[in-house]
Amino acid sequence: MQTGTQMAPATVRYVIDPTASRFVVQAFATGLFSAFGHNPKIGICDYEGEIQFVPETYESASVRMAVRTGAMEVLDEMKSDDRKKLEQTMYGEVLEVQRFPTAAYDSNQITVQKLSDDLLVAHVSGELSFHGAAQTHSFDARVTRVGTMLRISGEFPLRQSDYGIKPVSFAGGALRLKDELKLSFELMAGMKEETGANA
Repeated sequence: MQTGTQMAPATVRYVIDPTASRFVVQAFATGLFSAFGHNPKIGICDYEGEIQFVPETYESASVRMAVRTGAMEVLDEMKSDDRKKLEQTMYGEVLEVQRFPTAAYDSNQITVQKLSDDLLVAHVSGELSFHGAAQTHSFDARVTRVGTMLRISGEFPLRQSDYGIKPVSFAGGALRLKDELKLSFELMAGMKEETGANA
């Protein structure tokens, strides 16, 4: 007697909408003149990503994102000359966008704590490939279901030295930026399709 193969549960796919989302890097000044310096806030403008999981159980959950490093914007109010110098330093010396035009994140494990029908907390672990280096990186995200959309928010630290980046300094080192950055995000993702095992 021939037995049929059991179908795997269907997964849903959500695609992040950058135009409705916010993804920000906060840097912090240190050094002798840090009180007079900026704590620059940088907006990440060009990225794409998707989230997949099995509804209700959240099995087979995964997150993938790709960021174009050459599309970032200084959000702070500052003199145009200061802004230009900061952006030149950021693109040329820090990110080296010609050599490393993209950064990517791929999850390998996601655990979910369900707080209510429309609210959960996800602990995400995966690999961040950035500036020619790849490191394991984990973070927590608060996920709210809004109709057919997901709102995903959270923040996490990132050490530049983990990815071979030397913190920027100005004024002969009297003003410099700390190694650790803080990234915060509020992402909106829309449901695109439901797939089965053979899709």
